[in-house]
Amino acid sequence: MNIRFSAFIITMLACTTAFAEPFSQGNAEAGQKTYVHYKCATCHIDRFGGDGSTIFTRADRQIKTAASLATQIRKCSTNLGLMLFEDEEENLGAYLNRNYYKFKQ
Repeated sequence: MNIRFSAFIITMLACTTAFAEPFSQGNAEAGQKTYVHYKCATCHIDRFGGDGSTIFTRADRQIKTAASLATQIRKCSTNLGLMLFEDEEENLGAYLNRNYYKFKQ
């Protein structure tokens, strides 16, 4: 394989991953089950009232990027002792992004 073709392939791969959807390895349906199973809404309701979804939709929300959402999911898992696996965190991110955040990479 010549060097130019190799460079082209590497560049194309980099471009396709750069524009991939955040949490593209996650399964939103599995993430919803995780959200329900660990009763995530309970904490959100205690803090924000209603059905708890205001935490995601309020004008002054702190999560403004997919990376900060991933960080917050990890913080919740750690602080609450949930011990989520990485794939569960990815699934949860996919669910929250699909339903509330709509982040693009």
